[in-house]
Amino acid sequence: MMTVGLFQKMIADRKPLEGEEMIEFMREQSDNTRRLLVELNNNYHTADQIRSIFARITGNDVPDSFRMFPPFYTDFGKNIHVGENVFINAGCHFQDQGGIFIGDGSLIGHCVVMATLNHGFEPERRQALSHAPIRLGKGVWIGAHATILQGVTIGDNAVVAAGAVVSKDVEANTVVGGVPARFIKYITPDFRPEEKV
Repeated sequence: MMTVGLFQKMIADRKPLEGEEMIEFMREQSDNTRRLLVELNNNYHTADQIRSIFARITGNDVPDSFRMFPPFYTDFGKNIHVGENVFINAGCHFQDQGGIFIGDGSLIGHCVVMATLNHGFEPERRQALSHAPIRLGKGVWIGAHATILQGVTIGDNAVVAAGAVVSKDVEANTVVGGVPARFIKYITPDFRPEEKV
């Protein structure tokens, strides 16, 4: 029988997500998560209550310094990991089966999408899912409406401009933007967040 622990081991071992047992497990987990998302997204909650519900969604301890503005959406939830002083703004969508790891002090803008799954390209493999984790270093800033795709690592202090689609790793202390995202500049000591990127 599939469990969250066994699922996470399969993810760590890079095994493909396919077969009836896997599909049924993912549907069951999605149903459980959506119940919690209805609770999170459809009532006012204090910061402490939001942290408590988010901890139930992820099945992980959540630091007291974590902040989020709902609504928030995820179709699994049990493979989201956040560090200290992380902020997630409203309207984000996390497809986290492959693992989403957010480093200390990172800021996630409005309506950011993080997608750790992909379907097989060939029609006969279209239902098979591949996965790879998304990893954000410390102090990362993801602009509104950016999309981060599976397997991407974003280095410490990097900035992803609003609306970017990031399909490749991002070097630490850089700014990237565009579709697909490309290097714009290095962050210098006199960089100011109010600069338009």
